[in-house]
Amino acid sequence: MAKNALPVTRAENFATWYQEVVRAADMAEHSGVRGCMVIKPWGYKIWERIQRLLDKRIQETGHDNCYFPLFIPLSLIQKEASHVEGFAKEMAVVTHHRLVMEDGQLKPAAPLEEPLVVRPTSETMIGEAFARWIESYRDLPMKLNQWANVVRWEMRPRLFLRTSEFLWQEGHTAHATADDALDETRTMLEVYREVAEDMMRIPLIPGQKSAGERFPGAVETHTIEAMMQDGRALQAGTSHYLGQNFAKAANIAFQDENGQQQLVHTTSWGVSTRLVGGLIMTHGDDDGLRLPPIIAPHQVVILPIIRDESARGPVMEACHALAKRLAAQHYAGEPVRAFVDARDDSAANKRWGWIKKGVPLICEIGPRDLEKGALALYKRTLPANEKSFPEQEVFVSHVAHHLEETDTALFEQAKAYRAEQTRDDVPDFDALKAHFDGEHKTGFVRAKWSGKPETEDAFGAFGVTIRCIPYEQTGTTGPCIVTGEEAATDVILAKAY
Repeated sequence: MAKNALPVTRAENFATWYQEVVRAADMAEHSGVRGCMVIKPWGYKIWERIQRLLDKRIQETGHDNCYFPLFIPLSLIQKEASHVEGFAKEMAVVTHHRLVMEDGQLKPAAPLEEPLVVRPTSETMIGEAFARWIESYRDLPMKLNQWANVVRWEMRPRLFLRTSEFLWQEGHTAHATADDALDETRTMLEVYREVAEDMMRIPLIPGQKSAGERFPGAVETHTIEAMMQDGRALQAGTSHYLGQNFAKAANIAFQDENGQQQLVHTTSWGVSTRLVGGLIMTHGDDDGLRLPPIIAPHQVVILPIIRDESARGPVMEACHALAKRLAAQHYAGEPVRAFVDARDDSAANKRWGWIKKGVPLICEIGPRDLEKGALALYKRTLPANEKSFPEQEVFVSHVAHHLEETDTALFEQAKAYRAEQTRDDVPDFDALKAHFDGEHKTGFVRAKWSGKPETEDAFGAFGVTIRCIPYEQTGTTGPCIVTGEEAATDVILAKAY
């Protein structure tokens, strides 16, 4: 066995390391269609955990799940021209229906009366429905969410991070007033923060996007920004206040309490399978994936050690008994998820397989362990060859503590890395350019900014954007990083995925 389980380290080549983690953890693979992926069972189980945790909170905040068609008429898209301009180059368009055989080849036969866009996002389709469904102030607020797939052609695909088809949820709401819509926007960003930071243990900076980085057609875009282990930023979730822009285009009007016709205020918000990529790049190490316990499909994997067939029965019985006792314990409000790996393979192969998959705790039980009433315990946050030998009953009673230790360790390590890679002492634009062009190249820079939209283009020369205007401001003033004039607004600058 090599020093590390993966053939490349993060330090050697981060992009290749990322692909190796996905491969070694058996999470996903590229499909036969460029830019699309097959999500394999382990990767999908992780997505399901995120989905269930998030869906619970979406419904608790008063939203109803629904589903809208995958195909959107081009004429409907055209109504939102300013919105879709940002997606236009990425859109997939269906122009024909029906296939016929000609000269031994299947060919499209009949053009559609109107081209159909494969859903890139659903503001236009849902806006049309809102216009039909909303008549009175009594119909408001209307708060919908759908779990769906979307398609945006991707030229540089990377599994989970950027694919032409990906899975997500998109929420869409309509409100009587701007204040209600803004409250909704902030409420949903906090839902995203809770799941991504408190459960996925990805340290986040919540804030608002600058004008140049807003969602097309939005009045305000709010975001949670994370730092990956190569110092780049990842936009982990966004929530948009759309004002009355979409209401005007779709004529979403209601009769208020005074009998006057008013346009609604709308919001939209979403997160996607990109979160799985963020999970990998935040917590993975040179042996593979590392999963926070709340997200892990299996929190404890139990490996029977059987070298003599005569011991098989007692060992297997002990392993299943341990799994049953663990399942009676609770962590983070749920029964502990324990799994017995009874496959016909060596214990070492199985252990390394689960290490690569990121399982928080791995237990081994063999005949000698049975005699002592003990087990061998490996923790994913410790070196792979480090183990302890707790008594089984002690381990069962303390399993929640072991999981909490793992959870805390992952979060603290990620926060420490972000702190090491964040600077707030870059004095001017030349120094900023030198930072991102020089040996550092990545990381976060917290700086003052004048807020003038025309200054945003200056960062593009060296691949940097304003990731967000953090909610938490220092309250001090200083020279704008671009113009040098006195400024009070803090921004986070970084290269991003």
